[in-house]
Order: sequence, then structure tokens, then C-alpha cells
Amino acid sequence: MVSIDTVYQRVLAAVNKENRGYITPQEFNLFANQAQLEIFEQYFFDLNQYGRLKENNTEYANLYKIVDEKLSIFKTEADLIYSTDYFELPTNFHKLGTVIYDNTVEVEKVDRKQLMDYLSSKLTQPTVVNPLYIQNTSNTADGWGIVIYPNTINSKISCTYVRKPSNVTWAYTNVAGDALYNASISTDFELHDSEEVNLVYKILLYAGLNIRGADVIQVADGKENKKITQEKS
Repeated sequence: MVSIDTVYQRVLAAVNKENRGYITPQEFNLFANQAQLEIFEQYFFDLNQYGRLKENNTEYANLYKIVDEKLSIFKTEADLIYSTDYFELPTNFHKLGTVIYDNTVEVEKVDRKQLMDYLSSKLTQPTVVNPLYIQNTSNTADGWGIVIYPNTINSKISCTYVRKPSNVTWAYTNVAGDALYNASISTDFELHDSEEVNLVYKILLYAGLNIRGADVIQVADGKENKKITQEKS
């Protein structure tokens, strides 16, 4: 994990402001959560890109494995709760992995067109041995979750998934009019320790846009682009 206070203090130092300057704790928290989410989302694009490259067997230079290690923090699993005619996905769900029935049978994902094709023939009807599921993409009448076929399955469904990062908070106690960091009610970043510098750069970029600090934007954007170039070259 990356310390929320360490990042906050480095951001404040970088913009050369005292007593919070133009970046209030509320503004910082907003920028910090946006930066964390942006870095988190980038992992999926990077995995897709690096997965196409020729495999690098060097122990510490395999880009795909490095990114996958960073993402592993958010990989988890859960038993799903049945609700009327679908299974609810966890509230912190981001991307679904493998759906499993009764701890032994992998449930195959299909789209609605494929499902219709399967259901139209007795030879391809889903069974408890070969179950299927479709995933809803929005909170519709079908519910936010997955629908299992055959519909006689209404329990014993679990899944692996990538969860969302928890929101970060730099919290403080007001002491004589000053904001004093309070670790007991603050929440650190969940990103890998190696992302600390990246977080600072991104937050500085947002802060620069907020205060219209051209110098701050230029420095932050330049350093971030240099880092990205080094990682992908």
C-alpha cells in the first residue's frame, strides 16, 4: 500500500505551498481517488498490450508479470447470493473472472444470441453438468449480476473477480485552525508501493489544472510521460 499522507505531503511540497495552499484536503482526496482509479484502469490496457509481446523470460523484466502482480492485490473470490432469478455480484465488483458451480463445474459465459442458440435445441440445452450464464451490463429489470442456465440452479455459485480499489481519504483533526493528519480515520491507497511516484505526478497534474498552474502541469505531465515511455520502450 501507498501512504496517503506521504503522497499528500509530496504533492504540497511540489507545488511549493504552505498550510495546504490551493490544495485543500477535500480537493486532494478528489484528485487522489481519480488518480488511483486511472492507474488501476490502465493495468487492464497494459496487460492486453504486453500480452501481445514476445515473452520475456528475464526474472524482473517481464512487463506482463509485473503488471499482473500489481493487479493481484485486487483479485479475490466470493460466493454469490441468489435473488429471485439472478445471482448478485459483489458491490465492489469490477471485472468478472471464472464462475463456478458447486466448487467443481466451471460455468461458461455466453451472450444472449448464443444463449438463444443453445436453448433452441435439445442437444445443446444447458445442464447442471454444462451450465451457462449471461452477465447483465446494467441495473435492469434482470438485476445487476449473472443469470444461470438451467434456471434450476439457485445456489452454490461462486466466482473469481477483480474488485475495485477502495476510496482513499486524507483525514484530519482541526487543531487551532490547522488540519492535523489523523491516521486513525484516513485510508491509504491500495495500489502497489511502486505506484507512489506515479500517484504524485497524476495528482499534481489535476492540481495544476485546478489552480491553473502552467508550471505545475508542465512538470507533472512531462515526468509522467517520461515514466510511461521508459516503461513501454
